[in-house]
Amino acid sequence: MSKILIIAEHDGSALNQATARAVTCARQIPGAHVTIAVFAAEPAAVASAAAVLAGVDAVVTVASAANGHALAATLAPQVVALAAGYTHVFAASTSFGKDLLPRVAALLGVPQISDAMAVEGAYKFKRPTYAGNAIVTLEAPADRILVATVRSASFEPAAGGGSASISAADVSAELPTHTRFVSLSAAPKSDRPDLASAAKVVSGGRALASKENFDIVYSLASKMGAAVGASRAAVDAGYASNELQVGQTGKIIAPELYVAVGISGAIQHLTGIKDAKTIVAINKDPEAPIFEVADFGLVADLFVAVPEIEKALS
Repeated sequence: MSKILIIAEHDGSALNQATARAVTCARQIPGAHVTIAVFAAEPAAVASAAAVLAGVDAVVTVASAANGHALAATLAPQVVALAAGYTHVFAASTSFGKDLLPRVAALLGVPQISDAMAVEGAYKFKRPTYAGNAIVTLEAPADRILVATVRSASFEPAAGGGSASISAADVSAELPTHTRFVSLSAAPKSDRPDLASAAKVVSGGRALASKENFDIVYSLASKMGAAVGASRAAVDAGYASNELQVGQTGKIIAPELYVAVGISGAIQHLTGIKDAKTIVAINKDPEAPIFEVADFGLVADLFVAVPEIEKALS
C-alpha cells in the first residue's frame, strides 16, 4: 500500500482547490491510501472541506498557534514529524508547495520530484522541462519516502461526496526561532474569480501599450465573468500587477477558456496555458506564435476587436 500524505493549502478558513487536484494525482497511484494534513491555528473548517473530497481516506489536523500563518520554516519540521510511516508526501506546485516541500525533502534527506504531471507508477512520474518543450520521466527509489509537488494544471480537482474520518495529531517538533511572521501585504479583495482556478481567463499583453489601456482587458473579463491575467511583458512594463502574471515564471493555469489579447505567445507564456481547454487569440500580427496553439484566432486590432466583442456580449 502507498500511504500518501498531502499537505493542505488554505487561507485559514477555505481549502485551496489546488489541494483537490493533488488528491486526483495521489489516487492514480496503485494501492493509494490518501491522508490530508491540515496545519492551522483552528483547522476545523478546512478539515471538514478536505474530508468531503472523493478519494480522501483520512484527514489529520495539527492545531497550533504557530500554524496561524503558513510559514515554510515552521511547518517543515512538523510535516517531517507527521510523515513518519508514510511512503509519499505531496503538495500542490503552488507558491506554498514550492516553498514548503524543498525544506521537507532536505530535512528528510531525500530528493524531490517537482511539477509531477502524470503518474507512471508508485515512484515513477512525468514532469515538464525546458519550459514545457520536453517531458521527462523520473523514478525515485522505493526504499525512501518520496516528496513531490503536483502540477495542478495537469489534474482535475477531486469531486465532493467523500466522508473521510477526521482526527487530531499531536506532533512533537522543535520549531525554528529565526523565522517569524511580521505582516502580510495582499492585493485588495476582488469579486473576480481567482486566476489560478478560474474557468475563464482573459489576459493582456504588451500590445496594450499602457496601464490605462489594460482596462480593456478588465472590462472584457467583467462581461465574461472571467479572471484577469497578463503576460510577463505586460507585468514588466507596469501595465498589470505581478500576481496576474501567467507563464513559466508566473501562474500555471488550466481554464476551460483562455482569451489572449495582444499577447505574441513567447514560449514562457505558452508554458503557463498549455493545459487550457480552449485558447482564443486576438493579435494584429498574423505571424504571432500564439496562433500556433490557439483553437480560435482573430487577426485584428485589439482596440477595435475587443470593444466589438464586448458589445456583442452585451
